[in-house]
Amino acid sequence: MEIAALHQRFLESGQVSTDSRNIPQGCIFFALKGERFNGNTFALQALEEGAAWAVVDEPGYSGHPRAILVEDALASLQQLATYHRQYCGTRIIALTGSNGKTTTKELIAAVLEQEYRIIATRGNLNNHIGVPLTLLRLQPETELAVVEMGANHQGEIDFLCRIALPDFGYITNFGKAHLEGFGGVEGVIKGKSEMYRRLMADQKTLFLNADDPIQREKLQGYARKVGFSTTDTTYFPIRFLGADPHVHLELEGVEIRTHLMGAYNFTNCAVAALIGHYFNVPLEKIRTALEGYRAANNRSQVLQRGTLEIILDAYNANPSSMEAALDQFGRLDAPRKTAILGDMFELGEDAPAEHLAIGKKALEMGLDAVYLVGTHFDATGLPARRYPDFESLAEALKVEPLSGPGSVLIKASRGMALERLLEQL
Repeated sequence: MEIAALHQRFLESGQVSTDSRNIPQGCIFFALKGERFNGNTFALQALEEGAAWAVVDEPGYSGHPRAILVEDALASLQQLATYHRQYCGTRIIALTGSNGKTTTKELIAAVLEQEYRIIATRGNLNNHIGVPLTLLRLQPETELAVVEMGANHQGEIDFLCRIALPDFGYITNFGKAHLEGFGGVEGVIKGKSEMYRRLMADQKTLFLNADDPIQREKLQGYARKVGFSTTDTTYFPIRFLGADPHVHLELEGVEIRTHLMGAYNFTNCAVAALIGHYFNVPLEKIRTALEGYRAANNRSQVLQRGTLEIILDAYNANPSSMEAALDQFGRLDAPRKTAILGDMFELGEDAPAEHLAIGKKALEMGLDAVYLVGTHFDATGLPARRYPDFESLAEALKVEPLSGPGSVLIKASRGMALERLLEQL
């Protein structure tokens, strides 16, 4: 079936599903494949449960009158998303980076929705499936969309940009994330920079942190760039007033006090303010949005458990974000400070050295206690409280619970699921 015809059926349906466990009435079900599943086998079930159409890519499942046979169901989903994006004509702001993508996306969305009809990526649906699903939520009346793009190997950001066709782009930073897939730090810089190269080739507008030397170098000589800086007055001036512990900044003489912890969140707030300024959002509304934002979903959340203040940052971790979180934690004024650090994933051959470096840093900070959990941290042999897995840590904390008053930093990659500790704390 031609994409134009499929799009007409999508307009009649209004929604798609790629999960046979969630079939909205009248949707189009796309039978995607994964390592452990074949969506084609669920096509008939999806139709019986209320899907209007099922897009399949194996002839054996195309016998139903409402089954649409295509060469590749995933490619059809991506092509449909691009077609719909062009149909709606919405201006797209794309962002990627090693750290802070989701928080930055939410801050930008919070600012822009003060003045515009917008959509933004839900959660972290930022890959080759999530980006198309975001684009298919566009409506003709949607004025702006904030689309997060994640990647763990070369070529992925360029591919996502070809699907979304963004009008604007921003890279949060270049850090030690997904080193295994990208092939080291230089590979990360090259891979994330695909967004800049693609948008520059299309003569689109790029936002940048002009205080970041890598971003400045990548966009040197490019005219269609809009940046912020704390030092260079040729860019939009934003002052960093501190993070004690919450980020405090000044924008055009107006002070903004956020509820985000950590100096590393300053640039996330700054680019949201820059983009709001670019799109003529009034300054007072920018302040309202930034001051009203609360971190959630295990990202730098501050929670109280009795006399313990819990800083829960268990959504993701890599050496760069781990180091930044420890630096911020070290500056906190607390009667007792405990760090519980879990393994960082997708570091490949760099994993032993990076875990050893982070473990040593934590031990050298003079914290009252350091817990290291996971096979990588356990293998460091460091003189900390080390546990090979979550279960052994949980058992140890049952025998010797953490006591307050004090602050506890919990930081790890998503796969460690250290937020489970909240039940005990």
